[in-house]
Amino acid sequence: MDESLDETCIFCTIAKGDDQYTEILAEDEDFVCFRDIVPGAPHHYLVIPKKHIYSCLSLNADDTSLVRRMAEMGRNVLKANNVTDLKDISLGFHVPPYITVPHLHLHVLAPYSQLYRWAINKFKTNWYINDEKTIEMLKKKTQMV
Repeated sequence: MDESLDETCIFCTIAKGDDQYTEILAEDEDFVCFRDIVPGAPHHYLVIPKKHIYSCLSLNADDTSLVRRMAEMGRNVLKANNVTDLKDISLGFHVPPYITVPHLHLHVLAPYSQLYRWAINKFKTNWYINDEKTIEMLKKKTQMV
């Protein structure tokens, strides 16, 4: 077994291409993107690393490029799905313990101004941090080292 994968993790199964129910919208050497099964907005995608990483709190100071590349894939999938207002989006992570799948996943939401009513508390809370705030957090870790 590949030690960078967790065979009990559904997102690792998706990343390997072994989940027949999940349509992969974008893929490269390190990441895959697919639709969230419980969308919180008209466009709601997840970008995950193929390598199993528990959460955004598991990231190290040198992982800023990983977050940037995940966000870039998310933006590209939005563009491919005819989202033109890239100012009305949210790219972010839930912070443990407020995670449903213990595998790092970037939520890609658009239009953010049209979040579904039930999703407002889920994506407008202190337990949800956007990609830019995550990168700031990682840069602070760099300064501590």
